[in-house]
Amino acid sequence: MDTFRRTSQHLLPVQYTPGPPGQYDIYPSFPLPAGTIQAGYAALAQALSGQTFVIIDGYGGILWEDFRHRLDAALRDLGHVATWRDVVAAHLPPEVLEARLAPFIGQDDPLFGTRFTGILADFFDADALRQMSRPAAGAALTIVYGCGAALVASSGCLVYVDLPKNEIQFRARAGSITNLGASTPATPQQMYRRCYFVDWVALNRHKAALLPRVDLIVDGQRPPAPLLMTGAALRTALTQISQNYFRVRPWFEPGVWGGQWLKQHLPQLATDVPNYAWSFELIVPENGLIFSSDGYLLEVSFDWLMYHDHRAILGHAAERFGTEFPIRFDFLDTFAGGNLSVQCHPRPEYIRQHFGENFTQDETYYILQSGPAARVYLGFQPDVDPAAFRADLERSYQQATPLDVERYVQSLPARQHDLFLIPNGTIHCSGMNTLVLEISATPYIFTFKMYDWMRLDLNGQPRPLNIARAFENLYFDRQGERIPREFVAQPVIVAQGSDWQIVHLPTHEVHFYDVQRLEFATHLDITTDGSVHILSLVEGQALTLETAAGLCRRFHYAETFVVPAAAGHYRLTNESAQPIKVIKAFIKP
Repeated sequence: MDTFRRTSQHLLPVQYTPGPPGQYDIYPSFPLPAGTIQAGYAALAQALSGQTFVIIDGYGGILWEDFRHRLDAALRDLGHVATWRDVVAAHLPPEVLEARLAPFIGQDDPLFGTRFTGILADFFDADALRQMSRPAAGAALTIVYGCGAALVASSGCLVYVDLPKNEIQFRARAGSITNLGASTPATPQQMYRRCYFVDWVALNRHKAALLPRVDLIVDGQRPPAPLLMTGAALRTALTQISQNYFRVRPWFEPGVWGGQWLKQHLPQLATDVPNYAWSFELIVPENGLIFSSDGYLLEVSFDWLMYHDHRAILGHAAERFGTEFPIRFDFLDTFAGGNLSVQCHPRPEYIRQHFGENFTQDETYYILQSGPAARVYLGFQPDVDPAAFRADLERSYQQATPLDVERYVQSLPARQHDLFLIPNGTIHCSGMNTLVLEISATPYIFTFKMYDWMRLDLNGQPRPLNIARAFENLYFDRQGERIPREFVAQPVIVAQGSDWQIVHLPTHEVHFYDVQRLEFATHLDITTDGSVHILSLVEGQALTLETAAGLCRRFHYAETFVVPAAAGHYRLTNESAQPIKVIKAFIKP
């Protein structure tokens, strides 16, 4: 394990050869022309030759002093002596910054805060920034570096060092980084809360403004071995993606209820973990996009794509969601694991008022695999007594006694290809022995746990519950016979041909997205109709996607991929011996 990151997950390799046909790809990439990506500090130093004033900005979590040391050595090898200015010198004092950010951190809550309304400049002393804006007297090369360095000047060669958010979390767990402007590391939980509600919000707004003027983009997740390409190449690649397809890099995490299906079926993953609870297939606030050239893999955060052209991606939904990608896909693995916590998600007005989010966490569970006696807990039993339920929950929490969940919550059989509907405020959880494809609105941390089956987390600590918040959001009229009738999708064939059919799996009226299952033996031609399409192969070995622009890509079982609205139309071709099934989610008109 690297000392600067704490995780069992492999660091993205510098170079990579995909596995055999039919194998799920944990490092999916979008191909670029030969020579687009360069490797190493020597290449970066060469790219900066001839410059007199360089700005090296970047995302939170970069190991800046290590980066400076290595690049300075590479520049000296070329005969360039740089004068370095660390933008940290212009930060506000930590105690001033803490007071400014306190309203957004949620000090009375270990999990939640509210979205930061400021900008990255709010972390700095404006006069101190201005003093860094001039080249050093007598210096042939001046380099201003650090998060927010581009605030110093609007001209000069701009380098941006990016870092995937999973790697930020791994570094936080190792204590090798701090939050922006902080003098010391906090606990990983505290650092994540600050990142989610403050740091990443400010850094993303800053990054969006920089995209048109970035001269070089650097992947900073491997400190000894950065990869880079020009900003022009990045913008060209983002345009290609926005007209064709993409698949983000998934990442995987163990959890207290996690199962063994992902661990057994994805041999490329690290095996020295007890389980895998999640596969973040498409949780784009934290996923990255990988580009490949000459075997090199360069990853950038997904945000760049939406900042580049969110209208091409979202089509008719661009006005509603702006640069926020609205739908997520992820796997919940409970095979030989345990039940998820009994939980609900906030109502729209609640998530806006308390957390500053623009839309809420409306979910569905698509059952990709199910074992014997698999269940989903969903909705209340008839004539549930809310006061008695809350009293039992509080008693269970305070006295560490089990709760008879099925006295209050319905338990429904979970069969392969079922779709369970979980709009906000609905009590639910997945039972054991399922692999759930969770199709949801993008917000992903706003889970109010009421009961967690008497478990500790993987570090042996009690998992926090949110009984009070849950009761501010639950709909107790979602009970009885309404649940199997209204909260389990009833499939309807809406189109068919000689060897294909399209099955509509209607979502709840609250859901802004809808779901179809495409079932075919040879191929199927599809139009986007002005919406982004998120797809996953849920039965069969492989298929080929061909876009209207002529780009082709093979996808395998359980892989999630996206066709932007601007692609217009595309063809899916079956590469399996038997008919296949593909789930497609899209935004309702």
